[in-house]
Amino acid sequence: MVVSKMNKDAQMRAAINQKLMETGERERLRELLRAKLIECGWKDQLKAHCKEIIKEKGLEHVTVGDLVAEITPKGRALVPDSVKKELLQRIRTFLAQHASL
Repeated sequence: MVVSKMNKDAQMRAAINQKLMETGERERLRELLRAKLIECGWKDQLKAHCKEIIKEKGLEHVTVGDLVAEITPKGRALVPDSVKKELLQRIRTFLAQHASL
């Protein structure tokens, strides 16, 4: 029963993602997110955090993989709730307009 629900959820996500790509909405959402994150200073905060990590560990001791693993949780946590809400609302509106999914 649980596997069936997970499979159904995965199929639904795939269908939504496909529709987002087909209509170009995915790229529009991506650009909106990029602009909002730059506007609120998220990009600068993450850049500063990367520099701190490199300074602490030394450039020769940090791999790109290490950096990504260390900044990903912080990057997600730094996304303002207002940006998350706006994106979610845009996705909901899109889904309402394409209810045939």
